[in-house]
Amino acid sequence: MAYKISSECVKCGACAPVCPVDAISEGDDQYEIDPDTCVDCGSCAEVCPVGAISPGE
Repeated sequence: MAYKISSECVKCGACAPVCPVDAISEGDDQYEIDPDTCVDCGSCAEVCPVGAISPGE
């Protein structure tokens, strides 16, 4: 399952540059992960300062 970004996202942008497949983009209210592109590596979750990224269900 792809990782997901919760509403706890503060739009800091730390996650986007570490994604090896460019699956993360800036949305209107928060960053978003394209589930079709995400390779479940978890790099984004490791750098999120507020813990807003977790594995999808």
